[in-house]
Amino acid sequence: MWKKRLLFLCLAGLTLWAAAGEEALPADAAAELPAEVKYIALTFDDGPRRGTTSCLLDGLQERGASATFFLVGEEIEGNEDLVERMKAEGHQVGNHTWSHVRLGGTSFETVSQEVRMTEEALEELLGEKGYWLRPPYGLVDEGMEISVPMVKWSVDPRDWEKRNTAQVTQAVLRDVRPNSIILLHDIYPTSVEAALQIVDALEEEGYWFVTVEELLRLNGITPEAGVMYRSGTG
Repeated sequence: MWKKRLLFLCLAGLTLWAAAGEEALPADAAAELPAEVKYIALTFDDGPRRGTTSCLLDGLQERGASATFFLVGEEIEGNEDLVERMKAEGHQVGNHTWSHVRLGGTSFETVSQEVRMTEEALEELLGEKGYWLRPPYGLVDEGMEISVPMVKWSVDPRDWEKRNTAQVTQAVLRDVRPNSIILLHDIYPTSVEAALQIVDALEEEGYWFVTVEELLRLNGITPEAGVMYRSGTG
């Protein structure tokens, strides 16, 4: 995992160097930069869940793939070790509200409480602040003040509905493009199996799996609070 992670950081550095302009590259760097580096973000909602999330983390670690986990706050208790493991293994941890309420059409007080409670639980556990938000169902009212970046998705295989590994895998492989943000749910065994098959297939095609924050920064985007990002290009 860590050898591949180090290689990713080197490639990412060269990619950003190249984006800054040819004159910014060291003389011998051009030969080292791959002809085409394809980055993608795999994201998971609604966990952590003991049986499925732990298997997913094992599989991602074996493959050297990073992901982003948007956690439901009330699911954290009893699964603290899984959340700590996410951070330790280089994944991005995000906020999916406390009880998975629909934020669209909801009062500011409810939205604030749902986001704050999960933020506080993560801050107490991981010791950081500012966890990015994925609103349940991807909905939040226009004009609602959100103090962190928000993340939607560009590929949705509706894994929660299909509950079929082959169908979910096929749907993602059909729709995926470089800079895609893929939505899955790590509470379903079929989705975990599909996720690992997706990683295997796309790594064979030259894709690198990174966190959402890494994906945006690799495209020269500085994430802003209150902005909803749907892919690596914005």
